[in-house]
Amino acid sequence: MIKHNGPISGVAAFAGRLVATAGYDNQVILWDAVGHTPLARAHHDHLANQVAFSPDGTLLVTGSSDYTARLWSVPDLQLRAVLADHKDDVEMAVFHPEEPLIATACRDHVVRVFDLSGTLLHRFEGHTADVISVEWLPATGELLSSSDDGTIKRWSPATGGMTADIDLDGVETDTIAITPDGTVYAGNDDGAIIRISGEAVEHFPAHAAGIKRLVAHAATGSLVSLSYDRTLRVWDLTEAGPRLRHSAEFPAEIWARSCAFTGPDTLAFATFGSTYATYDLSTSTWDLSGVQGTHCVNAVIRPANGPVLTVGDAGQVWADGEAAGRPGSLCNFLVDVGGRVLTGGQLGQVFDAVTGEALHQHHSPLNCGAAFERNGVPHVVFGAYTGEGLVFAVPASGPLELVAEIQLHSNAVKGVAVSGTALFAVCADASASWFDTRTLQQVGRVQEAHTRIANGCAALPQGRFASISRDRVLRLWKGTEATALPTPHDHSIKSIAASTDGTLVATGSYAGTVAVLHTPTGQWTHVTRPTTAGISSLYYDTTDNRFLASSYDGNVYPVPAGEDTTGD
Repeated sequence: MIKHNGPISGVAAFAGRLVATAGYDNQVILWDAVGHTPLARAHHDHLANQVAFSPDGTLLVTGSSDYTARLWSVPDLQLRAVLADHKDDVEMAVFHPEEPLIATACRDHVVRVFDLSGTLLHRFEGHTADVISVEWLPATGELLSSSDDGTIKRWSPATGGMTADIDLDGVETDTIAITPDGTVYAGNDDGAIIRISGEAVEHFPAHAAGIKRLVAHAATGSLVSLSYDRTLRVWDLTEAGPRLRHSAEFPAEIWARSCAFTGPDTLAFATFGSTYATYDLSTSTWDLSGVQGTHCVNAVIRPANGPVLTVGDAGQVWADGEAAGRPGSLCNFLVDVGGRVLTGGQLGQVFDAVTGEALHQHHSPLNCGAAFERNGVPHVVFGAYTGEGLVFAVPASGPLELVAEIQLHSNAVKGVAVSGTALFAVCADASASWFDTRTLQQVGRVQEAHTRIANGCAALPQGRFASISRDRVLRLWKGTEATALPTPHDHSIKSIAASTDGTLVATGSYAGTVAVLHTPTGQWTHVTRPTTAGISSLYYDTTDNRFLASSYDGNVYPVPAGEDTTGD
């Protein structure tokens, strides 16, 4: 049966009849919206990020982490063209509303325009960070793009250049929606909706966490916002400013990354499951029928002499393949601390991984965690999507004690690690910070620790650390100074772990490759590709002296920690 085996990251709809989804399982699926049944599927070579219908519904375009956008016929999803030239992930691709053109947003900082044969017509350069969103301006033939550089830029295919550069105070802005009269709405990482009309730029507080997607509905004059505060909100677009008309919390299965109107009061939503979900605004009801959990694994650990524990999108913890605790929502990490194993993720909750009990609620998703001792007491720190570090004392049983909530970063914390009395944290804005675990005060910060989004870090002995990034460079930190080492990876590095003595550092990529560095010599002694799916996490297994690599394909792959070199 056709279904997704990984998170659905993109959703599009056409005329209330068709829905298309793009997934982290590389799949693009076309659905009959009335029966919610699959009609056809196609594949990218890597994660499929977003999808869009042509104005007449006869074509689909998809953007992928395989560095391409692809054009497909509807309803059979036969490949019509490959839109190449991209040097990094294609986050979005959209059709021109009237002309046979497609624009793409890419993490290589470039906006591109292609014709329907896949011929590159324009390259618009000027953003200084990843381009996340692109939209066509009605009746002008121009484009708007938003970027992690905190700007929105306007481009003209007619002149081949930039016609406007709008500074949004440096706040990362993931999403744009444009009304038929040309008014622009943007959603930023501070949770604000920004209205841009002519020269006027106005900010309206909207959410308690970053806005990941805005979708406008022309017929009803409404705007939907999706946020990592776990809510969707519907706004009437008035002259005074967006007026809140409706608000709802997301079920655990919903991913606040994408939605599409299938009717004036019905929305199709991205999920962490096998198919899309719908929400009826008129009755405030969710329809999650058919949304089954997938087998994606997001984290793996093995407590000393214990079972191998995994957790993933389905919110099920497994111990040596047997069901254990069930938090019931997507979890991003596992931490062994004080004889307990803790997990957490998309709902912003901390769970006991073995029992599934919810122990704490935060206002935004949790991405990572690290254990340490403070005054002889086991502690743990969790990194949040909104930049906080939640520090808890961990008793052997019973409730956790929240010791402090420290601002590690101003953006999503992607990795935390502790070595000695140093707490190290890396951020989606490419920065790194150091805190003293005794005082919980900041002792260091490097704003441009990497040249791209930092994805993770690992502790080395004597207060040293290692970090990895989308820039495919491994950095070894001694204090706030780093040695930068090129890696064998040709795709973004997602995960990292180090052996207890720090002599080996393993790195895992979104393309399924694991590369192990021997730190004393600086040599990459082991490179292997156990899967074509991404390596979601790495863990050093002290019991068997090996690395464990978890994958989005649902498996855990042992990787030797020896120094013998192997090929891909």
